[in-house]
Amino acid sequence: MAVPTFVDQVVLHVTAGRGGNGVASVHREKFKPLGGPDGGNGGPGGSVILRVDPDVTTLIDYHHNAHRRAEHGGHGAGGNRNGAHGSDLVLPVPDGTVVSDAQGTVLADLVGPGTEMVIAEGGRGGLGNAALASSKRKAPGFALLGEPGDDLEITLELKVVADIGLVGFPSAGKSSLIAALSRARPKIADYPFTTLVPNLGVVTAGETTFTVADVPGLIEGASEGRGLGHDFLRHVERCAALVHVIDTATMEPGRDPLSDLDVIEGELSRYGGLEDRPRLVVLNKVDVPDGRDLSDIVLPDFEERGLTPIPVSAASHEGLRELSFAMAEIVAASRAAKPVVEASRIVIRPQAAGTGPEFTVKQTGEGWRVRGEKPERWVRQTDFSNDEAVGFLADRLNRLGVEEKLLGLGAEEGDTVLIGDVENAVVFDFRPMMDAGAELLSRRGEDQRFEESRPAAQRRRAIDEAYASRAEHESRADVARRADGRLTGESREHYERRIEDFGWDENDPGAGTAAADVADESPTAVERPEVVEAGEDDEA
Repeated sequence: MAVPTFVDQVVLHVTAGRGGNGVASVHREKFKPLGGPDGGNGGPGGSVILRVDPDVTTLIDYHHNAHRRAEHGGHGAGGNRNGAHGSDLVLPVPDGTVVSDAQGTVLADLVGPGTEMVIAEGGRGGLGNAALASSKRKAPGFALLGEPGDDLEITLELKVVADIGLVGFPSAGKSSLIAALSRARPKIADYPFTTLVPNLGVVTAGETTFTVADVPGLIEGASEGRGLGHDFLRHVERCAALVHVIDTATMEPGRDPLSDLDVIEGELSRYGGLEDRPRLVVLNKVDVPDGRDLSDIVLPDFEERGLTPIPVSAASHEGLRELSFAMAEIVAASRAAKPVVEASRIVIRPQAAGTGPEFTVKQTGEGWRVRGEKPERWVRQTDFSNDEAVGFLADRLNRLGVEEKLLGLGAEEGDTVLIGDVENAVVFDFRPMMDAGAELLSRRGEDQRFEESRPAAQRRRAIDEAYASRAEHESRADVARRADGRLTGESREHYERRIEDFGWDENDPGAGTAAADVADESPTAVERPEVVEAGEDDEA
């Protein structure tokens, strides 16, 4: 199998680097018992960048290796050390490369040396617990994960940037002509379709320097796939003018210069987009006696069509000077007609914030689907093996208004909620009215809201419920003791006797302190009868 040396269209799979994970760490140092969180952030992943390189003329490198991946970002570390930035991957492409996505939408047309485009952006690094600390959550026991980089499939299509395009039948002498006009050395042979790839040559005429592109030959029916088809006509789309190279010495039956011109023009019209280009007609191979005679015969016919053919010979260089100056005149006129592009001052401004909703909720057959840039990014950053991180996600979604929106649309407890697209959605069970806030503290790495069976969680909920109906003089400690049943039975009787001895009323603010003292003394059933009997003996 022949190895191609020129490739002008490839499908490339690019993947940007993933951002590094943040780390949850606590500062530990002698004589500093409360060092605080010191987990560093993860580094951002590397991006994939396309850059025009004038030394690159083909996409052959991406034909052999169609998968390119940038470097991942480094993970954070303790001691407030951030992860390393992933290195960007720069892919050199030829001048005139058109970039399209998988749906065929043109993303960029890269023209001019140094022009570059970030085709796949690296993922952001996750925050460490030092960056997540706040006045309410002073020592987070979790960190955020790094985001994955962009992963997409693109199509690179090369459209050669040239000023003049040579078109014609195979073996018309296009390659010989470009070799005679410039220092280009394309393959030349005496059989059709010798040129299988476009060739570029640089020509200088007077003070004008321009490029000439030689594309493979066209034949009748190229639009239907005959010969090499229309694949290479993309390389003349950027040309300022087209030059018809007509063979005056062909021995093929049924061919003559006028019919050759009509066939090529027909194929160009079927390709489309080239009707406004100026045309030049070149009658090549006039060094052959029959060729010169034929050119003299057809000159009046071309003039009747408003064309002025130029007889040339690539072998003897006859007429090449006139041809080069004629092409230079068209190129100069085309350049002069283009508006002058003044160098503009580059001002970097932040992107305007979106005016639409930050998320959308839609009911589907699978459940309630939540879509939005923020919710989906937050889900990607969450470590679901850490309950505290899940609680932090619940707080963020609650503040964004996701729960309120779901309740407004009729969602009920236990319904399925999906955040993300169809392929990468994360599934939750809807639990409305969950307490939110970092002040609901628990052990590091845990969240008491997800521990239904813990006695401490049940006791805390019972105290919260009783606190709402407390008496005016009761503190939270009094409510806790009452909820625990510590002021019942004989303890309650002793409490009432002590209030009577001091002359307090039950609603007196001091009664709460008395209750606390009684609870701390914790009299037992064994000790209390002895106290009572001793009192009776004294009275006797």
